[in-house]
Amino acid sequence: MRWIPHDRLPTVAVIGLGYVGSCVAATLSDRGHDVIGVDTDTALVDELTRGHCRFREEGLPQSLARGLAAGRIRISTDQTGVGAADVVLITVGTPVRDDGSMADDQLAGACDELARHLREGQLVILKSTVPPGTTSTRVRRALERSGLAAGVGFGLAFAPERLAEGTAMRELRALPMVVGGLDADSTADAAEFWRRGLGVQVITVGSAEAAEIVKLADNWWIDLNIALANELARYCALFGVDAHEVIPAANTVPKGSGNVNVLMPSVGVGGSCLTKDPWMVWYSAREHGLDLLTPVAGREANTAMPGYAADRVLAGLERLGRTAEGARIAVLGLSFKNDTADLRETPVLPVVTELDKSGAEVTLFDPLVDPADTERVFGRAPAPSLEAAVTDADCVAVLAYHREMESVDLTALPVTRPCLFFDGRANLAAEYVARLRAAGFHYEGIGR
Repeated sequence: MRWIPHDRLPTVAVIGLGYVGSCVAATLSDRGHDVIGVDTDTALVDELTRGHCRFREEGLPQSLARGLAAGRIRISTDQTGVGAADVVLITVGTPVRDDGSMADDQLAGACDELARHLREGQLVILKSTVPPGTTSTRVRRALERSGLAAGVGFGLAFAPERLAEGTAMRELRALPMVVGGLDADSTADAAEFWRRGLGVQVITVGSAEAAEIVKLADNWWIDLNIALANELARYCALFGVDAHEVIPAANTVPKGSGNVNVLMPSVGVGGSCLTKDPWMVWYSAREHGLDLLTPVAGREANTAMPGYAADRVLAGLERLGRTAEGARIAVLGLSFKNDTADLRETPVLPVVTELDKSGAEVTLFDPLVDPADTERVFGRAPAPSLEAAVTDADCVAVLAYHREMESVDLTALPVTRPCLFFDGRANLAAEYVARLRAAGFHYEGIGR
């Protein structure tokens, strides 16, 4: 049985209006779909209804506003209207517990409620990251409590979200969509939905399990690659070698369908995906009797980086004749990556925690992060301005480098001279580093 109309654009319900769900809902609306957005977070729903978007993503607030103004996006805290949709997308959070297992509270709640509203002929597509087999077991069983059978009464497929914060709205219109269904018709209709809905290439795989593993493989690889870059940077430092020279040179060797592609080192890995998905891989493998080594190795290497960065800062101060006790350290950039305001699992937090323990006076500034979020996560208010944060600082540590900061002449900061400049994620060019040193800064970075 086929599940989507072919004579008109399908109406779409998006269950879960977090970062991913909001981007998907907004993009589908821009493409002409009527979208029913659902989230149990009443504050989030109220914000979106009022036209406020809490997620900093280029183009997202404007896209949501267009959809709401045109009536193509309707938002609710319950699933009452979901029965009117042709396609139902599930985009709820799937965090992991301390042991690596998936905390399925949000997914189970969304599926149990959807079962109460599911009607015959709908196509359900799960996008939340899950261990292999989740779509065909947990989700299927929950939805079949509706009295409908998967593959007969409704279609069921998995299509992973593979977006990067900061470029998500562009990537939704460009990245291939991977689809794997419970049956051939579910796969075919899910593929057609994304092909028509987003205008992107669609890659179909033979099962929902294969599609689930595609997402895990992507983030497993990224986390391991960053771990390699971070440990390579630490290795280079032993010999006084700049890893930023080594990595581009190493990446010129052809391998497979491209080149060797070592990513750049940094203060650490954060966000809601890379910090959990390797553990999801590891735990689900252990459940089936396989003890994987690389997910753990990548996580351990990357989790060690904030401590390494803090040690480098304190050692650098010592080389300048400054003791940690009472040293003034300005931390610029608090989010988990450049050009985002997201503080989820930010590696900057453990860096600041270690610097606090040393007795240093640490000030914080990030032009993107809401001051209330800074206070909630870091336990203190940020400095009111960049100048206030760095005035008379003994060290400036740039741990996230946003576009808004690129126009600032870092050589002219009102710091104590000489001053330690620690580059945790700016990856400043050699020419800029030379200018900093000429201006009285002692420059150090990850692998530099």
